[in-house]
Amino acid sequence: MKHDHVEGQGDVIRSAVLYDIMLALLTFGREQAFRESMLDHAKVALGDRVLDVGCGTGTLALAAQRRVGPNGNVHGVDPSDQMIARARSKAARKGRAVTFDVASAQKLPFPDASFDVVLSSLMLHHLPEPARRDAVSEMRRVLTPVGRLLIVELIRKPSLLSSLVPARFTHQHDHSHAFEEAKALIKDVGFREIGSGSFEWRFAAWVLGEANQPAL
Repeated sequence: MKHDHVEGQGDVIRSAVLYDIMLALLTFGREQAFRESMLDHAKVALGDRVLDVGCGTGTLALAAQRRVGPNGNVHGVDPSDQMIARARSKAARKGRAVTFDVASAQKLPFPDASFDVVLSSLMLHHLPEPARRDAVSEMRRVLTPVGRLLIVELIRKPSLLSSLVPARFTHQHDHSHAFEEAKALIKDVGFREIGSGSFEWRFAAWVLGEANQPAL
């Protein structure tokens, strides 16, 4: 899968269709169930304001929109024009009111305390190491004082299928430590960890933080 390295932003995925194919392979054709499981762990509910950072082709954001209902709202951002174009196409086709914009995780185009839930799925490891803390700090900034951040990242022990289609085939570097980094980062910027675990698909795990302190 094609990645372009953009200075200050990290690896930006351009192949939107191939990205969807890769997720289908990694999840045994059950990407929707994978995304719904993320929303369960993030406790997304009716009326929530949700931001998906590094939203890719929009599958997770579109699933979130179903849960928040007409009184909630969902935004998705990604640095890739191609990803956002495909996400907007999906939203239009499904008739879903989700707003998708091109933006980097390190500079989110939203005021402070704009969201109840922020989601980050298989995105953080694409950033340069020094920029990862900046990105998580930005996620903290746009959350309400009691908002929640769910980060999903790669783990060290993949399943047999994800060994056949491993991260090293689609990335220039080994990112098997990404989940441990994510757990450390959320604590570093002032979140309280309120849950974590692995998915049945075994290539990724999740950590949920609560923003119960002022942003750092």
